[in-house]
Amino acid sequence: MFFQLADDDVSFPNPALADEDGLLAIGGDLSLERLLLAYSNGIFPWFSADDPILWYSPHQRCVIYPDRIKISKSMKKLIKENLFRVTINTAFEAVIKHCADTPRIGQDGTWITDEMQDAYINLHQKGVAHSVEVWLDQILVGGLYGVKVNRVFCGESMFSHASNASKIALIYLSKLDIDLIDCQLPNDHLMSMGAEMIDRETYIEILQKQF
Repeated sequence: MFFQLADDDVSFPNPALADEDGLLAIGGDLSLERLLLAYSNGIFPWFSADDPILWYSPHQRCVIYPDRIKISKSMKKLIKENLFRVTINTAFEAVIKHCADTPRIGQDGTWITDEMQDAYINLHQKGVAHSVEVWLDQILVGGLYGVKVNRVFCGESMFSHASNASKIALIYLSKLDIDLIDCQLPNDHLMSMGAEMIDRETYIEILQKQF
């Protein structure tokens, strides 16, 4: 069963009590305090525009260890060509908007609602949420954003308006000073780049490891 969160209490139930699909709780808000507490305990919000806020903590987590990321020969060649320019935290609002607006196969609409965008822009302004931007001829063609907790980057979403642009962003992220990239849920794209599944206990141990 999942839990109903109180509006006046930002605490969460034990993540180990999440349903089989990872659903842990419903309700609450997207305040800075609640989001920070959620991410520091391996919990993240994921819901559609017409739904209440849903909070998840999957029993199996999809992650990428930076030193195990798979870079194909064609990608290595593309990187050497220096066609793309990569920046960090220079266009966070543009990245999250593109992530919300970019059509995706098999998805009708977006879970990155206006409320979600405002919440993560607030996290970015507080120095907690970060973006990686990929540029081609001064045009933003790809990127990703997420929340950094200790030495874990909790990826939220990515977009690509040019072939391989999101891969470039992910590879660049893997070269930064982090121990783990949290991809939350698996897909073919991530698995092809070296993502793997670990149990929640292992994930929390890495997440809460101090510097």
